[in-house]
Amino acid sequence: MKKNFDFVVFGAEGMQGKIVAKDLLESDYSVLMCGWFDTDKRRIQHLLDDYPKSRFDHSDARNVKRVQRIIKRSGADVVVNCVEGDWNLHVMRAAINAKAHYIDLGSEIPMTKTQLNMHDRLKRMGLISITGAGSVPGIGNVMLRYAAHKFDRIKSIEAGFAWDSNIKKFVPPFSIESITEEFIDPAPYIEGGKWKEKRPLDTVERGFYRTIGMQKRFIVRHPETYTFYHYYRHKGVKNIKFWASFPKHSFQTICTIIELGMCGKDDMLFRHSKIRPVEFSTELLKDIEPPEGYKEKENLWVWIEGKHNGRHREILMECLANTTKGWEDSGCNVDTGRPAAILAQMIKEGVIKKPGSYAPEGIVPPNKFFEELRERKMVVLEDGEIINK
Repeated sequence: MKKNFDFVVFGAEGMQGKIVAKDLLESDYSVLMCGWFDTDKRRIQHLLDDYPKSRFDHSDARNVKRVQRIIKRSGADVVVNCVEGDWNLHVMRAAINAKAHYIDLGSEIPMTKTQLNMHDRLKRMGLISITGAGSVPGIGNVMLRYAAHKFDRIKSIEAGFAWDSNIKKFVPPFSIESITEEFIDPAPYIEGGKWKEKRPLDTVERGFYRTIGMQKRFIVRHPETYTFYHYYRHKGVKNIKFWASFPKHSFQTICTIIELGMCGKDDMLFRHSKIRPVEFSTELLKDIEPPEGYKEKENLWVWIEGKHNGRHREILMECLANTTKGWEDSGCNVDTGRPAAILAQMIKEGVIKKPGSYAPEGIVPPNKFFEELRERKMVVLEDGEIINK
C-alpha cells in the first residue's frame, strides 16, 4: 500500500459501507475500502473502477491487530466502521491503537455504554469517537439535540422509523442480522423513570407517518433509549421508547425468515464445517438486487414532550428521505450511510473537533449537519415545517 488515504471504511462490501465510501469518493477524498474477505472485492468493483482514489483490502474485523495495521499503513486519520455492531469494540480499539478518529453505525446498549465510558481516555489522547452515526441512531439523535434546548424540562421522548416502497417486494432494508434482532430481542424502554422490557411483537400497534401513512409499529431495542437518557436525564426525562415500523410485505417476509431458523446464531454443522445460519443469510441477502424501478421512502422521527417557561410543550422532528438519482441501488438507505460520511468529513475538516467518546446528540452541530443532509436531498422538519431549506 503505497499511498496515504483520507479515510478507511470497514464493512465496505455491505450496503452501508458502499454508501459511505461512495459519498466520500464523490467529495474527492481518497478511501481505502475494507471487506471481511478478499472475495468481497467483487461487491465494490464498480467503485474501484469509477474512482481512482479508491483501493481495496480485506480483514476479519475481529482481528484487532490486523485492523490496526491496516489503519496505520493507510495513513488515514478517520475510520468509518460499517461492520455488524457485534464487532464495534474490536474496530474501535484498533482505531484507538492506531491513533485515528472513529465512527460507527451503532450497536446494542451494553456496547454503547462501554464505548461512551471510554470518553476520558479518548479525550486525553485527543481522539474523537462517535457511535451511532447513521439514521436512527444518527439523524434522530441530532434532531433531539436541536429540539431539546427549547425545553426547560423533558418528560417523554419517543423516536423511530417508518418506511415503504413503491414495489411490494422484499428487498433487505439493512443488515438482516440487525433487523431480526429488532423483532426477537427483548426491547428495553424507560417508563416512569424505571427501566422495563417487553417482547417486541407483544407491543404492536398502529401509527401514522408523514409520506408513509398508517403502519404497524412495535417497540425495539435501540441504543437511543440509553443515549437519550444519558444526555438528557438532567432535564428530568421519565419516559423513552423507540419504535420500528415496516411495510406489510417486508414485515411478513422477515417473520418467515425468523420462523425458518435462517437467522439463528448457534453454530450448526454443514458439510464438516461449522456455520451460523445468520451469517449465511447475511451473505446471501447482500446479493439481492432491487427490481427495476424500485423506490423507497422513509420517515425518521423524534417526538419530545415537556415544559418551557412553565407551559406544556410538544415538538415533532422528522427527517424525510427518498430514493435519489444516482443512488437508486441504495433505496432509502442513503439516510444511514450518507450521514456517517457527513460526520467523517466534519471530523476531517475540523468542524467537529472536541475529543472524547460521544453519541451524536452529544457533539454534532445540528444546523451544519442539517445543511449537509439537504445537499443530499434529505429534508428536516420541525412540527411540519422544513427547517433546512
